[in-house]
Amino acid sequence: MLSIANTSIRAGRRAAIVVAGQRQAALAAVKAKKPGSARSIQSVAQTDRDTITRLLYSLGSKREVERHLRIFSSSSHPSQPAKFAVIKIGGAVLENLEELALSLSFLYRVGLYPVVLHGAGPQLNQQIEEAGVVPDYIDGIRVTDTKTLQVARRVFLEQNLKLVGALESLGTRARPITSGVFTADYLDKEKYGLVGKVTRVDRRPIEASIRAGALPILTSLAESPDGQILNVNADIAAGELAKEFEPMKIVFLNDKGGLFHGVTGEKISVINLDEEYDTLMKEPWVKYGTKLKLREFKELLDYLPRTSSVAVISAAHLQKELFTDDGAGTLIRRGYKLFKHRSIEGVGADRFRQVIHDRDPEVLAGEQSVTSVLNEINKTPFTIYGDEPLDVVATVSHPPGETPVMTKLLASRSGILNNVVDNVFNAIKKDHRRLFWTAQVDDENRSWHFERADGSFTRAGKSLFWYGVHDVYEVERIIRDFEAKGRIERSYLPVGPSAPPHKAAAGTRPFSTLARSNVPGSTRGYATSATSSATPVSTKIKRLGLIGARGFTGQALTSLISEHPYLNLTHVSSRQMAGYPLDTYTKASVQYSNLSPEDVERMEKRGEVDAWVMALPNGACKPFVDAVDRGSKERVTEGSVVVDLSADYRFESGWTYGLPELYGRSAIRASKRISNPGCYATSTQMLIAPLLDYLKTGAWPTVFGLSGYSGAGTVTSSDPDGRPISLPKVTPETLAGGIQPYALTDHIHEREAGHHLSSLLNNSSMKLAFIPAVTPWFSGIISTLSMPLTEKLSAKEIISLYQKRYAGEKLVSIKTAVPTLPDIANKHGWVVGGVQVHSEGERVVVIGGLDNLLKGAATQCLQNLNLALGYDEYAGISIPIPA
Repeated sequence: MLSIANTSIRAGRRAAIVVAGQRQAALAAVKAKKPGSARSIQSVAQTDRDTITRLLYSLGSKREVERHLRIFSSSSHPSQPAKFAVIKIGGAVLENLEELALSLSFLYRVGLYPVVLHGAGPQLNQQIEEAGVVPDYIDGIRVTDTKTLQVARRVFLEQNLKLVGALESLGTRARPITSGVFTADYLDKEKYGLVGKVTRVDRRPIEASIRAGALPILTSLAESPDGQILNVNADIAAGELAKEFEPMKIVFLNDKGGLFHGVTGEKISVINLDEEYDTLMKEPWVKYGTKLKLREFKELLDYLPRTSSVAVISAAHLQKELFTDDGAGTLIRRGYKLFKHRSIEGVGADRFRQVIHDRDPEVLAGEQSVTSVLNEINKTPFTIYGDEPLDVVATVSHPPGETPVMTKLLASRSGILNNVVDNVFNAIKKDHRRLFWTAQVDDENRSWHFERADGSFTRAGKSLFWYGVHDVYEVERIIRDFEAKGRIERSYLPVGPSAPPHKAAAGTRPFSTLARSNVPGSTRGYATSATSSATPVSTKIKRLGLIGARGFTGQALTSLISEHPYLNLTHVSSRQMAGYPLDTYTKASVQYSNLSPEDVERMEKRGEVDAWVMALPNGACKPFVDAVDRGSKERVTEGSVVVDLSADYRFESGWTYGLPELYGRSAIRASKRISNPGCYATSTQMLIAPLLDYLKTGAWPTVFGLSGYSGAGTVTSSDPDGRPISLPKVTPETLAGGIQPYALTDHIHEREAGHHLSSLLNNSSMKLAFIPAVTPWFSGIISTLSMPLTEKLSAKEIISLYQKRYAGEKLVSIKTAVPTLPDIANKHGWVVGGVQVHSEGERVVVIGGLDNLLKGAATQCLQNLNLALGYDEYAGISIPIPA
């Protein structure tokens, strides 16, 4: 089994944009805070952190932002302050003080304390000219006499206080530190005058500032041992700070935003010094200041741990560089020289054993010993790939004439942070034009595997990935050969008719999770019947428009779409939220708009979207559906799919009722108009359907439904900054800790469930009684069915009816115990259990449940979208399946 340890990988340099309006919103939020009690101050601080963290999600995915925050926060412990970052600010950057202060304030408000050191070159040049001093440079170093130093001290102090003042005006505590940190000797008194070479850094003023909760703001002035002030190059001073504190990041802010190629003019994204330095320094365009900076960066990084890196970036993109896998400026790191050996001895037996002992997940879990792992590796010819310090080690099994399998990929935290995993994987790809490997379904780094694979199968808690094979039947042949020869540890192919494998799309995210569900009580392995169709699975990127995303269901759906491998949310409409960013969508920056039916008709006519979801209240979506119908008639390409979440079209001819587990998938795949079932109605129908053959004539089944208060909907309010927010109509406080029955007869879900269940009785009409109640919990429906039977049945026989009806359904779990809220809330599936038969055997009570926002709405909507758009039904839905 293959795993990448600890955290995700810096997976390329994908583009993301920081929206200026979001910065201004953050600035307004900071300025609006008022002092108060200790508790209110703590609450405000946490609110600020949460707000800024959400704003950071606009830079990249929520997962990568939170990962970087977690990594950096681990280096900001009070016992080791100043381990996060040293930031050197060029004098030209100080000219845009508001942008700079806001960027630093972002870091402060998520609990990160960089050591900030600034220069003041342009300001000093101006002041020196005004003072009538002619500047003099030798070897690029400013010759500093007493008059120049006098001006320099004044300029440094002015610029330092300006920056401190700008930060404090945003509510960010900052402390000016203009002396007492650097001790220096004369660099060459006769040649350069009062210019110093740093000999010692005193940590204490910096650490005291951070422990007091203030950002330390330093100048690059030093003192000699006898008290003489000396001018020190700011870049060199920043390097000395980095050597002292060994931070994870050394950031040089300049006005250009990076280093640029001298011939092409393009920004250089990454420089791996170990591999590129010698060649780079011979380039004719690398000269003067560029050559000096590269030399300084190499000397600095050679001194520091390999986890350290240098980033050259603009202040405007500081957050993007720090909190996303893509970065924004130029990243300079040492990089790694790689090796490959055909024997364990080539690596070093003891070193290799230690890597397996420390990192192999099966060894750590006690499932294998180090010796058994080594024995497995030695069964076939193999190659070990890695880097010199063994931060990443991979083994590839390649018997002659057979397809290679990467059996291990073991990385340290350092190997991940410094992108060595990608370097090693690229080395493997150079040697092997096709490759298979496996990873756990719950692997934190599953996205890395999907992004590098051409396709995958998932079964029983593990995924099998491959690249270089594009024919499904060839894939199956290779896998069966692996199984026959024991080269993979379990069967990944369905037992029944062959299901097409998931095809990974280049540059897209894999399916992940809105809320990981560990479905208890299921005895099934890999579900085959739901996915055994020979229908080809599309991997084409498509666009979705969402009308009415303000409510809880809309929020749940946008979170799911964020993790969909192929479906992108491009338009989201809400009258109350127009102009604000959509926080729950993390693939890209999307703002709410206020689309009219005319807008929708025009967009449909132009083919701007491939599917629409109507998430509007009952009775409100017809004008928009009519607009799509009109626009699709004039559209050159195929018209859009429409999924309606309201009750408006659940009884409408021409619309497909989208409950795949009961009414099939072929009709949904062929449909352009799909009505999404109601939450109560879904659970009710799934409870009753397996028992329809035993429905007693004239006796109505009765379902008592308890729903979380999110099912009652939302009302619009405003947060302290005036931004519209959605609040629940019903709260635990209004319920006073109890439940509140409502709509005791003629609830629309009662009619909906009876109407569609009748189609399973050869359209014989059936009725049922439904009694709903709202509860103090947020989400989750627990439905209790009481149903008279035509004959005596045992509980075991009843359970077998459910097992037969839902065999192979990935989103159905059958258990013996009564389903409880933890089985249901934040889970994608439907759970049934607690079967009890009356002592006389002619009445059964069964409990079913689902999350009203997920399987009762958003998850079911995504199933229907996937089927109608030609995707795998479960794309974007994480479904752990017990072995």
